[in-house]
Amino acid sequence: MRFPKAIEKAEQILTRFGGEAYIVGGCVRDALLDRPCHDYDLTTNLPPEHVIEAFTGYTVIPTGLRHGTVTVHIDGLPIDITTYRIDGTYTDGRHPVHVRFSTSLEDDLRRRDFTMNAVCYSTVRGFVDPFGGVDDIRAGTIRCIGDPLERFSEDALRILRGLRLAAQLDFSIEDETLAAMTACRSLLTRISAERLYGELTRLLCGPAAGRVLAGCGDILVPVIPELAPCIGLEQHSIHHDRDVYGHMAAAVAFAPADPNVRWAAFLHDVGKPGCLSLDAEGAGHFYGHNERGAQLVQKILTRLHAPKSRIARVSQLVRMHDMALPATPQGVRRWLRRLDETGLMQLAALRRADLTAHACTPWVKQRLAQLDAFVETARAQLAAGACYRLDMLAVNGRDVIEAGAVPGPEVGRVLNALLDSVIDGEVPNERDALLQRAAYLAHLL
Repeated sequence: MRFPKAIEKAEQILTRFGGEAYIVGGCVRDALLDRPCHDYDLTTNLPPEHVIEAFTGYTVIPTGLRHGTVTVHIDGLPIDITTYRIDGTYTDGRHPVHVRFSTSLEDDLRRRDFTMNAVCYSTVRGFVDPFGGVDDIRAGTIRCIGDPLERFSEDALRILRGLRLAAQLDFSIEDETLAAMTACRSLLTRISAERLYGELTRLLCGPAAGRVLAGCGDILVPVIPELAPCIGLEQHSIHHDRDVYGHMAAAVAFAPADPNVRWAAFLHDVGKPGCLSLDAEGAGHFYGHNERGAQLVQKILTRLHAPKSRIARVSQLVRMHDMALPATPQGVRRWLRRLDETGLMQLAALRRADLTAHACTPWVKQRLAQLDAFVETARAQLAAGACYRLDMLAVNGRDVIEAGAVPGPEVGRVLNALLDSVIDGEVPNERDALLQRAAYLAHLL
């Protein structure tokens, strides 16, 4: 086990001060998995005031003094050091009303959520693992410590944290723990929107997010009730071999780990339940589900207190996810004008994830080939420096005024008309040609 020198130094300082010191939690788990770690935690039998005294001369921040945590900065690395504790009663489904400091390491470990997060390591004493966390880590299993119903009743956020860790680490969830997650799911409504959004975003961006989401739709319904009608809704189409929810979960698995794309993939068909119709042959159609889905996405992400920029982008992607993407230079430039380069590549990634999550029919293969052609044309246009924004034009507002446009709104109308002409290939993006066109448009407008 290798940890930064600052961690070993902190352990030595606490030991010299007469205390015990163990590296604990996620950093130990990640070290066992050979994963990078960015947050380091130590636990000790020393009370917080003694920890502060032990680190005289270092920057010490009383991060959560009431709960026994101080943050010590050593060689530029922040380290959270927490006194062994026993949690009191949980009344809000999130935090204990009070804590009682303890001198027993096992008391402290017993109050934690999952066995893999209750593994301790000392550079002197080695591992302390009273709940079999090392074996669970090696087996890729998430298991609660003690009674999982009690653990989730104490802190409902542990339900999402468990799902998120399963997605990030590609672990399975032990049966009793998963059953308790389902039984306690209604408690998630007591968690703040910001916390829910943060855990969901990290879950969605995990490598195994698609698999985890496919198996936990019912658990997420209290957080996103709009998912409920998607679960089990058959699509009545030869191009779909999953229900609506299963299709959205699969799309997440095929999407790049970009939060905007993953959120859009997860919710791209959330508008389908309200738009289902069957034709005379019994085939399903979902006319208007894009617009309906975009409206629901805006509602969902606003309720979760997502950043406004994410709400705007994800709802935009959902609204556009099934629109035609013509693989012509003009078509690509028009899409670039609507979305910019980043947005267009996100839309293409969403479209690919959506199509790949369909049944593999000739129609789906054809659509994927068309998408490939569109992306290839887009990359060629971008590499050639294609003009698709006003600030990319070879002329500006001053030039347009000199060409005869009246200062004010007319300048903007002329510039936008010039950009349309360049995008459509009617006029090259060259100063002389644009000035001549501007003079004509100023006279016309």
